[in-house]
Amino acid sequence: MRIKFLSIGVLLLAGTGLVVRGQNAETDEVGRIQALELAWNHALEAKDAKALDMLLANTMISVDIDGSIVNKGEFLASIKAPDYQPSQAVTEQSSVQMYGDAAVVAGIFRVKGTDKGKAYVHRERFVDTWIKINGTWQCVATTSALMTAKQAAD
Repeated sequence: MRIKFLSIGVLLLAGTGLVVRGQNAETDEVGRIQALELAWNHALEAKDAKALDMLLANTMISVDIDGSIVNKGEFLASIKAPDYQPSQAVTEQSSVQMYGDAAVVAGIFRVKGTDKGKAYVHRERFVDTWIKINGTWQCVATTSALMTAKQAAD
């Protein structure tokens, strides 16, 4: 009887170890996604289209705050445009939901700078969708909505 309880105890501990290991793996992936989001912000501030190119899937689509849709090439061209001069890009809050080899990040993003000579400060709600493609996380879709002053106060 004692051996039976010992065997059950060992199985429970082994099962717990697998669950913890699975949670650690997911936590690691969440950390990777958060690091990629931070790298995206730094690349925007530096107008580093090469760094962004590595983060974005070739098929990436972006829905901008005005409702327009652009592909990866158009998105990168807008970052490189001489009139676009971001000085700060910060994620104020975000959450990552993992779905196997997919992740969805939702949060609030603040960016300020100048565009076509006009200063701006935007707070946006965003959703980024990341897919692990050939072992590498890439953003396949991003969308953002400009937050009004009332939403920002909520």
